[in-house]
Amino acid sequence: MKPTISHLANILISYDKGLEHYRNSLEKRLEHVQAYSERILEKSSIKDFAHGHRHFGLHKTSEGWVYRDWAPAATKIYLVGEFSGWADEESFALEPIGNGEWGVHLPNDAFRHGSHYKLHVYWPEGDGYRVPAWATYVVQDPKTKQFDAVVWNPPHAYEWQDSDFKPAKEPLLIYETHVGMSGEKADISTYKKFTRDVIPRVKAAGYNTIQIMAIAEHPYYGSFGYHVSSFFAPSSRFGSPDDLRALIDTAHQFGIRVIMDLVHSHAVKNEVEGISRYDGSLNQFFYSGTRGDHEQWDSRVFDYGKPEVAHFLLSNCRYWIDEFHIDGFRFDGVSSMLYTHHGIGKSFDSYDVYFSDVDSDALSYLTLANELIHEINADAVTIAEDMSGMPGIAASIDDGGIGFDYRLSMGVPDLWVQYVKDVPDEKWVMSKLFYELSLHRPEEKTISYVESHDQALVGDKTLMFRMADKAIYQHMQKNDQNLVVDRALALHKMIRLLTGSLHHGGYMNFMGNEFGHPEWIDFPREGNNWSYHYARRQWSLVDDKSLKYEWLNRFDKEMITLIGMLSGEPDNVSISDDNHTISYCRGTYVFAYNFHPSKSYENYEVAAPAGNYRIILSSDDSLYGGQDRIDFSITYPSDDSLKLYIPARTAIVFQRSVQ
Repeated sequence: MKPTISHLANILISYDKGLEHYRNSLEKRLEHVQAYSERILEKSSIKDFAHGHRHFGLHKTSEGWVYRDWAPAATKIYLVGEFSGWADEESFALEPIGNGEWGVHLPNDAFRHGSHYKLHVYWPEGDGYRVPAWATYVVQDPKTKQFDAVVWNPPHAYEWQDSDFKPAKEPLLIYETHVGMSGEKADISTYKKFTRDVIPRVKAAGYNTIQIMAIAEHPYYGSFGYHVSSFFAPSSRFGSPDDLRALIDTAHQFGIRVIMDLVHSHAVKNEVEGISRYDGSLNQFFYSGTRGDHEQWDSRVFDYGKPEVAHFLLSNCRYWIDEFHIDGFRFDGVSSMLYTHHGIGKSFDSYDVYFSDVDSDALSYLTLANELIHEINADAVTIAEDMSGMPGIAASIDDGGIGFDYRLSMGVPDLWVQYVKDVPDEKWVMSKLFYELSLHRPEEKTISYVESHDQALVGDKTLMFRMADKAIYQHMQKNDQNLVVDRALALHKMIRLLTGSLHHGGYMNFMGNEFGHPEWIDFPREGNNWSYHYARRQWSLVDDKSLKYEWLNRFDKEMITLIGMLSGEPDNVSISDDNHTISYCRGTYVFAYNFHPSKSYENYEVAAPAGNYRIILSSDDSLYGGQDRIDFSITYPSDDSLKLYIPARTAIVFQRSVQ
C-alpha cells in the first residue's frame, strides 16, 4: 500500500519543523510527483519504461537490421551513409509507424561494423542531416570536423570480468577525473591510458570512487562535457565504447566504483550533431519559446513534462548502467533544472524561494530518475549538484524526498577561495569556517570538497597555486626553504583535513589537486592558440621525490585513510576565534587545529572523552614537509579534556585507546 501524500509530508516535516508553514506547498509538490509518474509511466513499470535504447536507434536482429526513431514533425527520413554514397535511397527510407515514430527493416548486409551513417530528415519548411539521437558511437572527421554515427557491432561482444564487484561502503571518497586531460602530454588522453596509468594511482591514493566527467559525446572539447550532443554515445575522442567498458571493468577489479557526470539539465544547441531542431521543430525535446533556451549556458532546456522526453532521459540513465556497468551518477546542474529562473541571481536564503518558480516537471523527472536508478541497482549512488539546498533533495523517496543519496556541498570551495584570496590569515573566523563546513540539512548526506575542476578553470587557480603563486615555480625543491611555500604547504594540508574530516557522507578531490597541482585548467581554444598545455596533469611533479609535491601527496593518502574510518557527527566541539583554534571529536578520534599564523600554544585544553590518547597524524610531521615539533611518543590522558602543545599552522589527530 502506497503511503499517503500527508504521510510523506509528515516525514519530511519531522526532519525540519520549519517546513510545517509550507505544508500545503510541500503536499502539492508530492501530488505533482505522483500525478507525473502516473501520467508518464501509465501502466508500465519504471524499469520496463526505461528501455528506449533497446527500441530506438539501430539494432542487429536475427532477421537483419532495424532502425527506429521518434521525429513527429518530419515528413520524410532516410538513412544515408557510406552504403548509399550519402544520397537518399528509397530502400533506406523510414516509414511512419504512428505516434511520431518512424522505422525501417534492412537485410543483414546493409551495415557492417564501423559503417558511418546519418539521417536525412525532411520537414515542411526544409531538410537537414542529423546524427541519430540514439546513436551509441559517434566520431568526428579530423578534416571536415563533421560528426557521423558509427555502427558498433564488433565480432565479439565485450566480456565483463566484474561479476563479483561490491562497491565500498560509506563514506564515498571520490576522485573526480577527466579522461582527456588525465595524461601528462599536451594532447587528448584516452580510456586505455587512463586505465593503465590513472586507476592504479587512485587505488594507491586510497579513494574508493572515480567520478568521470565528459563521457557523453560533446562537439566542443572545451565545454568540459557539459554541452552534450549524443546522450547515448561515449565520447570517441577518448577511444571506443569497449575501451570505456574496459576502464570501468578494471576499476571494479581494483575495488573502485565508477560514477559519471550525467548532464540532463540542458543540451547543446548544435543541430546536425545534436538534437536541437532534430525533426525541424524547436520544441521536439525542449520547451517552446524562450523557456527552451538557457541564455547563460547558450544551450537548450528539456521539456521534462513530455512523456517522450522523460522516456529518452530515463532510458539514458538505464543505458549507462546496463551497457557500461556505471555505478551511479553525479547529476549536473540540478539547481538549473529545479527552478524556472535556473538559480540565476537568486539567493536561497528563505523557504519561500524553495516553493516558488519551481519547475515541477523537472523535479518530478529527477524523482523518477532516482527511483529507476536505485531499482535497477540498489548499490548505485546519485549525487545532486545543487547549490540551493532544496528541502528533500537528498532525502529518500519513501521519506517524501526527491531521492538523491547525496548533495554536493557547493558553498564550501567558494568559501575557501574567498578566505585564501581575500581574507588575511589573522582575520580568519574559525566559528564561521566550522559552521559552513559542517552545515547540512538534517535529512541529507553531503559530499564535502575543497576544490573541484570548477575552482581551477581558466581565470582561476588551484588552491596550492593561489597560495604559493610564482614561488611554486622556484621553491618546490625539498632542500629549498621559502616562507611563502611553507605557508601554502601548511594551509593546504590543514584546509583539506578540516574539510574532509567534517564530511557528512563523503569527500571529493579533483585529480592532481591532492598533491597541490599548480596553475589552472584551460582547454584548447582560440584564445590560447588551441593549446593543450593546461589541459593535462603533471604527474611527474609528484613522482619526483626531490619535490615538495610528494609531501602533500603522502599527507593526502594518510588523510583519506583516516576520514574513510570516520562515523557519527562531530561532538565535543571547541572553537576560539581569538586563538584561531578548532577542536572536535568524531568517534574515538580528536581533531585539533591551530590556524594562527605565528602563535603556538602549550598546555592548550581541548574537550575529549575520558581515556588515553595517542597522536596518529600531524601535519607538522617532516614526512609531510613539517617541522617535526610534535612528539609522537607521548600518551595523553583525559578526564574530560586533553592538554596539548599545538604549534602555529598545525593540525593534529589523536585516537583514544579502546580497551
